[in-house]
Amino acid sequence: MKYQHRFRVKAPLSGVAAFHQQQASLALITPPPIRVELHRIPEPFTGGGEMDFTLWFGPLPIHWDACIEDISADGFTDRQLSGPFSEWVHRHSFIQVDDETTEVDDRISLRLKPHLLWGAVGLGFMLGLPFLFAFRGWKTRRLLEKGSI
Repeated sequence: MKYQHRFRVKAPLSGVAAFHQQQASLALITPPPIRVELHRIPEPFTGGGEMDFTLWFGPLPIHWDACIEDISADGFTDRQLSGPFSEWVHRHSFIQVDDETTEVDDRISLRLKPHLLWGAVGLGFMLGLPFLFAFRGWKTRRLLEKGSI
């Protein structure tokens, strides 16, 4: 399955890219009721660097390991190494619209695991992607446009 979400934020590309590469950003832009427990995130991001975290959906822990790839001034990719999907590749792209505005383009390619529990968890997560990314867009704009970080 492929999923794409785009939004604009009134912030320069360099600021948007720097925000998305900060360790704290993942937890800041994850909607409740999901809680993020960070174990390891490379800071600064480096190609081949690995991130390790747990997403808590109430009492259900979802452990996730990912590799950071293709880092540039205008984006990066995180590829799941282990976690709830058979495949998860998420490209974060930042496109300068003008001096004050950046477009954030998230593109995800994913495949569910053929497993009774993890297939169901992955399906639930997949169905929640529109809400997840709508929240991320809102929260990113709120934090960057109001200078709350």
